[in-house]
Amino acid sequence: PTLNSSGIMLNSHDSVTTDRCRISFCLSVALLFSCTVGFCVEHKFGLWFGAGGVTLFIALYDYDARTEDDLTFKKGEKFHLINNSEGDWWEVRSLSTGNTGYVPSNYVAPVNSIQAEEWYFGKMGRKDAERMLVCPSNPRGTFLIRESETTKGAYSLSIRDWDEVKGDHVKHYKIRKLDNGGYYITTRAQFETVQQLVQHYTDRAAGLCCRLVVPCHKGMPKLADLSVKTKDVWEIPRESLQLIKKLGNGQFGEVWMGTWNGTTKVAVKTLKPGTMSPEAFLEEAQIMKRLRHDKLVQLYAVVSEEPIYIVTEFMSQGSLLEFLKDGDGRILKLPQLVDMAAQIAAGMAYIERMNYIHRDLRAANILVAENLVCKIADFGLARLIEDNEYTARQGAKFPIKWTAPEAALYGKFTIKSDVWSFGILLTELVTKGRVPYPGMNNREVLEQVERGYRMPSPHGCPGSLHDLMIQCWKKDPEDRPTFEYLQSFLEDYFTATEPQYQPGENL
Repeated sequence: PTLNSSGIMLNSHDSVTTDRCRISFCLSVALLFSCTVGFCVEHKFGLWFGAGGVTLFIALYDYDARTEDDLTFKKGEKFHLINNSEGDWWEVRSLSTGNTGYVPSNYVAPVNSIQAEEWYFGKMGRKDAERMLVCPSNPRGTFLIRESETTKGAYSLSIRDWDEVKGDHVKHYKIRKLDNGGYYITTRAQFETVQQLVQHYTDRAAGLCCRLVVPCHKGMPKLADLSVKTKDVWEIPRESLQLIKKLGNGQFGEVWMGTWNGTTKVAVKTLKPGTMSPEAFLEEAQIMKRLRHDKLVQLYAVVSEEPIYIVTEFMSQGSLLEFLKDGDGRILKLPQLVDMAAQIAAGMAYIERMNYIHRDLRAANILVAENLVCKIADFGLARLIEDNEYTARQGAKFPIKWTAPEAALYGKFTIKSDVWSFGILLTELVTKGRVPYPGMNNREVLEQVERGYRMPSPHGCPGSLHDLMIQCWKKDPEDRPTFEYLQSFLEDYFTATEPQYQPGENL
């Protein structure tokens, strides 16, 4: 039994209910601030829509309609905004065809705005910018501009560079804002608009590492829903899914590549009957659907009658475990592996902020896309599994080797038990998918860990990275680091001794 904040004793069921209420409240608050209310709301473009607001938009990408409610359109097509009250889906009228329908809001931008520029990437962190710019297809001088992470209204310029000492790398420059509304990197060269600044440094390097050659390629943005109709009513008919290719077998079901509505590629997880209660799953899925982050696999829809289907975005490279053991991950070097760890920590830091718990964090539950992008899958599902061998936390079905001792022995799952699991996941990365605690069975692992045993540093693992693992495996959960700290540590692992931004005044 535990006590709530008022000192009232709760049984374990009440405790879970209380946790769920706290999570739901946290998510509801987040949604309240992100949702659009009528036409009086400030959207991601920082513009007020409605009477006298911006109503003319341009398509940033091609899009093929998925249902009869949305529009097919080409990049560059212009639209008049009719209604943006659906949030992620806007009702528009095409100026070229006259057709009316819904478009994804992240596929369009106001005409002649900075958001409509090829080189503008909006809200993006330094590490994500570096990850995109160092893709092999990008030449020296590939660049992008993103919102400043520290200064409202300012921007950062990130450029791919090369020299004989560092090889391919990325340099960052702060674009500062003048009081009169202009912009500059160095005060000796000031511009009325960011577009003029970009043109200036496209014509000449003028003190930058090199001139701006070509905007970085933008991948297609992720959609939060399959369609405007599944935005709120996202339980879908089983007949709308076509299972095309089996991608893998698990102890509780299968994973398939499939299509929804004959138009949209998706991943479908099918669960064996009896794995979990459909009612409990649907309740948990309500929360999972509202967790949205670039490093979490997006849940699109469900079929909640048995056999349960879980429909998510498709990740082309499969699970991180298989990628490391049998895929291109076998040739990865430490900087790339640490970057993947940083991405996972970023997703878990979001789960931490939302007061959620994963409960089954390991390489098998991380999925990989193009360009070594990693996303966390299967968050929250482990709590719902009703298999006796699993719920007893014994036998081959329960992932003892990844589970914190307080969770394995007493069922105390918290975000800090996820931190323990993350430390184990780090060993999987460094060893390219080796099973943790080699040569030991589950019972031996549990006994040895309780006695204070911790895995030694894997071959080729730097001491500082093994030290981080040891921090994750502290006996007292509260002594373990936060995911926010782990993300920061790993993102700056190779740059801590260098300035992150180039000094503009030296240009």
